[in-house]
Amino acid sequence: MKIAYLDCPAGISGDMCLGALVDAGVPLKEIERGLRTLPIKGYKLQARKVKRSSIAATKVDVIVQKLKVKSQNETRRWKDIEKIIRASSLPAGIKHKGLKIFRALFDAEGKVHGTPYHRTHLHELGAVDCIVDVFGTLIGLDFLGVDKIYSSAVNLGSGFVVTEHGRLPVPAPATAELLKGIPVYTSGIPFELTTPTGAVIVREVADCCVNMPLMKTERIGYGAGQKDIEGFPNVLRIFLGEEISRQKSAQLPKVTVIETNIDDMNPQLYEYVMGRLFDSGALDVSLTQVIMKKGRPGILLTVLCDEEKRADIMDIVLRETTTIGLRFYEASRIVLDREGKERKTEFGKVRVKVARMHDGTVKVCPEYEDCKRISQKYRMPLVEVMRRLNTAGGNS
Repeated sequence: MKIAYLDCPAGISGDMCLGALVDAGVPLKEIERGLRTLPIKGYKLQARKVKRSSIAATKVDVIVQKLKVKSQNETRRWKDIEKIIRASSLPAGIKHKGLKIFRALFDAEGKVHGTPYHRTHLHELGAVDCIVDVFGTLIGLDFLGVDKIYSSAVNLGSGFVVTEHGRLPVPAPATAELLKGIPVYTSGIPFELTTPTGAVIVREVADCCVNMPLMKTERIGYGAGQKDIEGFPNVLRIFLGEEISRQKSAQLPKVTVIETNIDDMNPQLYEYVMGRLFDSGALDVSLTQVIMKKGRPGILLTVLCDEEKRADIMDIVLRETTTIGLRFYEASRIVLDREGKERKTEFGKVRVKVARMHDGTVKVCPEYEDCKRISQKYRMPLVEVMRRLNTAGGNS
């Protein structure tokens, strides 16, 4: 599954999203082509390379034409934005996401100002800018074929910001409302790092997972923020690639690990107990020397088994050892493809175990019992038998 990870140590805004996508390889003309299907005019996009604290990034600006004096106070309400979105010829999926984003934005603005969402308004200049940022981002993500989006925790910034409603604390009230339930923090940078547009994009299109998901990165893009802050890279970073955790970890086989500490049992019993466990389906049994309470030496008995064998294995341990308690848990394991074969050697036929790595590398290991038999038959040190067979096995 192709995913995008939004890394937000300098917050997030609409133009930072556009810059990161363009920097990651989305042609600006592709975004402009999609935006032309929206019935809005009076703007243009401009992209340029900049540096933010020595990091090269792309800055995308939405340049909106100034309105005539008589219409400077024009506003747009939810019904106006909804009409614009529905009238476009964008793909249905993009339109649906855009509607969700703007409805969330109007809901947040309405709650902050104490008005219903359908009576809340955006000023004309801000509305055009916001529409371009939101749909430009959605178009860019769609162009890249992104199936899932994740986000880090979001840096809000600090201080105050001047808005159409006056001087407000950072984060702006609408930003704070939109980021409810999402991990946020401030590093003390005295600027507004996350805008309402950036906040609503994170809220509606991304799953905030704080830590970067396990992925195979193919592209990285840097979107520049408005200011070049000394000593602080004011950029939004986007990682693009294939997610490997969810699609592969679920396929890993599961085993049950059963453990107990023993410090009062005759050591002669362990061989018998291990034999019983293997006969009952244990995948592996190991003994580890440990130091227990009061400095007493002891043994950590560890058994690996399939879940369906767990009850039988636990019963054997409790019956055949002196322990009075066990602990168990599920674990994942990776097992190489393997098969048993017979190979001709200087000592005759020998059973070997052949395992193959994912890259085609082959591991060959002779069976211990066969090595032991040859050692006794030829009166040869076991270590020498194993050395010869390992050398021959790798070449046969």
